[in-house]
Amino acid sequence: MDELSEVAAAVADPVRREILMMLRHTPLTAGDIAARFAISRPAVSRHLRVLRESGLVRDEQIGRHRSYSLVRSRLGDLAAWLAQFDTRSTDWSQRLAALDTEVHRTRRDRRRAEPAHDQHTAHHPKEDTA
Repeated sequence: MDELSEVAAAVADPVRREILMMLRHTPLTAGDIAARFAISRPAVSRHLRVLRESGLVRDEQIGRHRSYSLVRSRLGDLAAWLAQFDTRSTDWSQRLAALDTEVHRTRRDRRRAEPAHDQHTAHHPKEDTA
């Protein structure tokens, strides 16, 4: 299985996705992770093993506990692959381009509508003081 498929398979499970979300901010021990689920500890351990083998998490033995942390770089290829299907970024580019066009049209129309300053200067005759 190629790396992209391996990562995609690992994040396909909702429990594993939740574990990744939990690890976004801070490393957690296996016990801390397991305590947040209604499934058995061995089931959580199997999910952690899949995540570790896919390279999405790394573990470190700290005393009697094993701490897990997220390896964000492993999500990059999957994110890049998924981005090609994200129409929101294309929509925003098109919307911003349309807005830019409208701004230029409005400026052009205003310049055309403004009278030239040197042609329409107000002429105020001097009052006769005699």
